[in-house]
Amino acid sequence: MAARYYEGVGRRKESTARVRVSEGSGLFTVNGKEMEEFFTRMGDAEAILDVFEAYGRNRSAFDITVQVKGGGVTGQTDAVVLGLARSLVKYDPECVSVLRKGGFMTRDPRVKERKKPGLKRARKAPTYTKR
Repeated sequence: MAARYYEGVGRRKESTARVRVSEGSGLFTVNGKEMEEFFTRMGDAEAILDVFEAYGRNRSAFDITVQVKGGGVTGQTDAVVLGLARSLVKYDPECVSVLRKGGFMTRDPRVKERKKPGLKRARKAPTYTKR
């Protein structure tokens, strides 16, 4: 029988991350790769691991599997953070106040604004010429 896991979904901009947490040996895979191999930009892996710092337990007590798709690097990082926090809350409902205080439980609602007719982008107007 497979080990019990707790799943959380995180979203940010166009990115979606499905995070599964189970008790284990500290394995952290993102789309089949090690986390440090997938998130190569400086600070991204640390931002994800800040969730464990706030939670107060070592990451080596858990096996984490992440499926992330869509968007860019920042959106994917923030989606994984939210999904990880949500899955830890399912694992241990006592930690919700600590993670909320750290800002890990709030979904960032900002998305790209649609282009408006008559404009070049969402708000950029064509250059005004008097003559």
